[in-house]
Amino acid sequence: MPTPTSIATNVRGTLATALASVAASVYSSPPEAVIPPACVIVCDSPYLETTTIGASTVRVKINFLITAAVAYNNTAGALDNLEKLIISIIQVMPTGYTVGDVQRPTIQTVGASNLLVADLAVSTYYTQQTI
Repeated sequence: MPTPTSIATNVRGTLATALASVAASVYSSPPEAVIPPACVIVCDSPYLETTTIGASTVRVKINFLITAAVAYNNTAGALDNLEKLIISIIQVMPTGYTVGDVQRPTIQTVGASNLLVADLAVSTYYTQQTI
């Protein structure tokens, strides 16, 4: 008998597990506080794109952003660290996940910390299984 599936477990969880091998804190959803370096999985827009609707099957394309974040202590060093983090994220992407564009880095203040961040577009397909 098939096991029921969920986006949280079978999509975000799979992505977070793959990212765990990267030298960064990994968050499968936006956290209250970020400990850099970090990878944060957030929903992109559009989030869910319906590809199949049926009485027993729902298939969607799911779009995420992986926000890569590093401490912003000096411009050259932070940019180099961010680039290394982005490359390591791309290298561990699970089979079936597609990496799109990487947005330009920006400085964001989170609490008392300045972070250099960039978003990577990632998508995959998900088919709901029920029992």
